[in-house]
Amino acid sequence: MIDKAVYDYSLIEKGDRILIGASGGKDSTALIEYFASRKLRKNSDFEFTALHIQSEFGGPIPENIRMLFEKWNVDFKKIEIDVQGRLAEGKKMSCYWCSSQRRKELLVYAKEHGYNKIALGHHLDDILATVIMNALQKAELSTMIPKLKLENFPVTFIRPLCYTPEDVIIEHAKETGYYGFTCTCTFQDNSARKAARKKLDYLTDGDRILKEHLFNALRKIKPEYLP
Repeated sequence: MIDKAVYDYSLIEKGDRILIGASGGKDSTALIEYFASRKLRKNSDFEFTALHIQSEFGGPIPENIRMLFEKWNVDFKKIEIDVQGRLAEGKKMSCYWCSSQRRKELLVYAKEHGYNKIALGHHLDDILATVIMNALQKAELSTMIPKLKLENFPVTFIRPLCYTPEDVIIEHAKETGYYGFTCTCTFQDNSARKAARKKLDYLTDGDRILKEHLFNALRKIKPEYLP
């Protein structure tokens, strides 16, 4: 699944220097494992580094995950930020604010250290839940896309797990031994996204094929049959 996504969207190209957001959760760990495995292939011509953005709302990467990174020969870095301290007066702390600040740090680090791509661990369920959330909350049809080239930064965001359902990641994480480790954030106040995930599960009954159909529907838009 990941290889197909990489091929379909040209997510990994010759000479790429890729920065991977490492949260310590199963999704980013699975993504890092994939990059480590792909790096071992003959004629691989890219570099990657895993970067953990640690804030006051989450602890460090679990030691077991760190040991896996060492086993996989992953170049691992960590920086610490004060997320709540960046809030403007009168603003409320939220998951969106925290994620936006971590994303900002990934961009700054990538630009300062010469990385041309940033890989994020969003999987198929994340992308589809975002479709539902944006449609119901923002009244727009949009989501996170597999490859996004920024206009104001010389960086492209990529999501190699875009074809991969969450249950596949869970199954693999259990087999590999890191399923018990989730995102270490202690805030976890993202009710809109949680509600969207429940609606997605209700809509598809957890069926992988139906999720794939929903994803493919986003690529087969027929404007003449839309208002």
